[in-house]
Amino acid sequence: MSKAAFNHVDTWVFDLDNTLYPPEARLFDQIEVRMTQYVMDSIGVDRDEADRLRKHYWHTYGTTLAGLMREHDVDPTPYLTHVHEIDMSHLPQDAALAQHIKALPGRRIVYTNGSAPYAERVLAARGLSGLFDAIYGVEHANFLPKPERAAFDTVFGLDRLDPTRAAMFEDDPRNLAAPHDMGMRTVHVAPTAIEAAHIHHHTADLTDFLGKLSA
Repeated sequence: MSKAAFNHVDTWVFDLDNTLYPPEARLFDQIEVRMTQYVMDSIGVDRDEADRLRKHYWHTYGTTLAGLMREHDVDPTPYLTHVHEIDMSHLPQDAALAQHIKALPGRRIVYTNGSAPYAERVLAARGLSGLFDAIYGVEHANFLPKPERAAFDTVFGLDRLDPTRAAMFEDDPRNLAAPHDMGMRTVHVAPTAIEAAHIHHHTADLTDFLGKLSA
């Protein structure tokens, strides 16, 4: 990674889950259980079918919620409240990550397929509250999920950011395709690197990566 590759960046966009906390925290294990239960309750299927649909909707539409809305007209607001009522007490704070985020020049924002209130809880648990200029959830994209281009257009339009002067940090490689096409510098944050034309950089350690940028 060349620090010079980010010299033009004045807006730093971070995904939340498995990006601003390590995958080992396994928050999504809790969320997936609650998603499956919500699918069971909302459309009246058994657990096996609900689990199958949850995975199918994620692959097909980008999120389970998008599938439930499009195929079953499910109200997104109670869904988002339900699935994000999870325990975060085991999440470790990361003072070094906080320091490196604070050192980034320009605007710093969070954009998640979860809800903004959920993001605020995660940031508080990680010791990252107060570091971001804006926090956007799927509700700010009119419930369109990443990786849809229209979702990015909506959120980035709200923020008035210039994609050609922005960087995107994401654990899901699908969600970097649209930002790349919009002219953003893309960083895949995950244990395993994936070779793809729309991924400029990879890191298994966001704290270390940002530390090199702010050094």
